[in-house]
Amino acid sequence: MHYMERRDGDAEKAMATRADDLIERQRLRRKLTFWRVAALAVAALAIGVAAWSLSAGEFGGAAADHIAKIKIEGTITEDEDLIARLEDIGKSDRVKGVILSIDSPGGTTAGGEAIFTAVRKLAGQKPVVAQVGTLAASAGYMIATASDHIVARQSSIVGSIGVLIQFPNFSGLMDKVGITLDEVKSSPLKAEPSPFNPTTEPERAMVRALIMDSYDWFVGLVADRRSMDRSQVLTLADGSIFTGRQALQKKLIDALGGEEEAVSWLGTKGVDTTLKVVEWKPRKRNGSFLFSSAAARWIEEALGLPAGQADMLKDLGADRLFLDGLLSVWHP
Repeated sequence: MHYMERRDGDAEKAMATRADDLIERQRLRRKLTFWRVAALAVAALAIGVAAWSLSAGEFGGAAADHIAKIKIEGTITEDEDLIARLEDIGKSDRVKGVILSIDSPGGTTAGGEAIFTAVRKLAGQKPVVAQVGTLAASAGYMIATASDHIVARQSSIVGSIGVLIQFPNFSGLMDKVGITLDEVKSSPLKAEPSPFNPTTEPERAMVRALIMDSYDWFVGLVADRRSMDRSQVLTLADGSIFTGRQALQKKLIDALGGEEEAVSWLGTKGVDTTLKVVEWKPRKRNGSFLFSSAAARWIEEALGLPAGQADMLKDLGADRLFLDGLLSVWHP
């Protein structure tokens, strides 16, 4: 009798254990189902965000119809990222008009030319207006002329049409410290002018011919884009800078104002002025090749600066010290 009761008790315990196991398994299944559903929801959300990002444009455009704004700031170089954004704006069906927000003292002539060409291509696809902030000088003004209309503040600085090359002369310092430079070269003008010896007249003549050829091109470009006689442009292309008010009188710009006036002009070209103005931003800001991360680290180490301080030097305009080649810049 006791044996049977013990067997019945063991059976009941076994059944209770199996019941507990079943309940635990069901609980685990529910948890597993929850996490599977959660994972699918996250994946669906990620796909949705990716799809929205693609429809909005890689560089920060909007999914709805809008007016694209692109900033051209600081020292100008041949900026591949900026040129890519201009190309993407031209391809976007959602962009109905473009505002170039320019605040630049200029930079390399080749960099200005590359961006000028990209803006002219864009202007063949969308109406483009340039809105000058504090400054659009030299290559900055060159890029502004690529637009169909230029708006500037009354106190904006505009102009400085011209080209230059600057190079240091360390020969006096070398004499003082007793350093001489020995060299063997194929011809007298190879690698000249050099910072290690005084510039000769043939060297100056070579450099001047180089500068005047680019200057001639720059003047012709302004004359063509501003519908002015070449002789008229030459009177303004002595490197002078002008306020927005003066620039309007001299036909270097078309109107005074800011973004509101730029949008109003786009309205005359069939663009809905109630559309939102959306800035197309770069994917990431790595700086130009003149101030790359490696260069920044080198400068920090050379000057004994804490990490990250080279970026402050860039913000203060130190990147302009490293420009090379033909410059169209107000102050290098």
